[in-house]
Amino acid sequence: MKLSSFMDIPPAPDAGLFGFEYGCQETKVAIVGVPWEPTVSYRRGTSLAPAAVIPASHQLDLFDAMVGASFGDAVGMLPINPAWQEMNEICQKKADPIIARGGLVDGELKRDLEYINQCSEQLNRELFALVGDLLANGKTVGIMGGDHSCPYGSILAHYDRYPGMGILHIDAHSDLRLAYEGFLFSHASIMYNLIHEIPELNRLISVGIRDYSDEEFRIAKNHPSIRTFYDHDMKRQGFQGRTWADMSNEIIEGLPELVYVSFDIDGLEQRFCPNTGTPVPGGLDFDQAVYLLEHVVRSGRRIVGFDLVEVAPNPNDARDEWDLNVAARLLHKLSSLAYMSQSGKCSY
Repeated sequence: MKLSSFMDIPPAPDAGLFGFEYGCQETKVAIVGVPWEPTVSYRRGTSLAPAAVIPASHQLDLFDAMVGASFGDAVGMLPINPAWQEMNEICQKKADPIIARGGLVDGELKRDLEYINQCSEQLNRELFALVGDLLANGKTVGIMGGDHSCPYGSILAHYDRYPGMGILHIDAHSDLRLAYEGFLFSHASIMYNLIHEIPELNRLISVGIRDYSDEEFRIAKNHPSIRTFYDHDMKRQGFQGRTWADMSNEIIEGLPELVYVSFDIDGLEQRFCPNTGTPVPGGLDFDQAVYLLEHVVRSGRRIVGFDLVEVAPNPNDARDEWDLNVAARLLHKLSSLAYMSQSGKCSY
């Protein structure tokens, strides 16, 4: 694939992701925006991120040292599905009183809960089909959420095409809860659902985890495919002199050749994502996360797909694009690494 030369002029305000438009024949990485967050249990905003990250991405310098060139025109974002937006708005309104009661509902609220679960299943089916078609056409696919429930159908589609893949999961939370607050496809349940839907899953490696229940701890400890790198353990080892390079080697050792990256923005320290829905003190530094992701590719493994979720714009100041700035840079890095690992284009 030929990477275009970039003139030193800003993109047009109506340009697409990274200043380009999806649809050109050379596009390799397809980003699917999923504006979905009915099950968010603390504070909302993630459904706005797929649209909001596009203008924020226009201020990036697109040179990537690992690619050895400017990188951006190989990536395109599909138009956001208005039916998903409408379904999300309806389900959010129905979900709020259910969440307020902790999922302990009956009568009309129970019917609303069933409706939301049905809509979640519909989204999963539609995303599974869409991503499956993109993969069949040779695209590398990334999901821009939305809450952490939204990439479920995409991960299943990736596993259908790459049955030996493992998952690198960066997050503050284990996401191993069963039907949290009654939602079968809760943002807090995606990894629980995946290990039960795919019992033969090669490996689920979770990094940065620091907020979890006793049941999630037991599941993570006893499930043969799960290995968890808890934030407090990594911090303790760092305080005692162990390097991040050494810890990254240990994390990556357990991954198979084919890797899907599921990146919840709250896996980072909160200063990088102050408006995310369920912030937790601690977490990875931005540079630690980038080093880990780059090290996956340096190790010879292939990133076959990815998602970036739980990003939320500042609800009180539309001019504050800090969360979106960080998200755009992570999306660019994930896209370039996936492209490189698939094509073998790496300068070091």
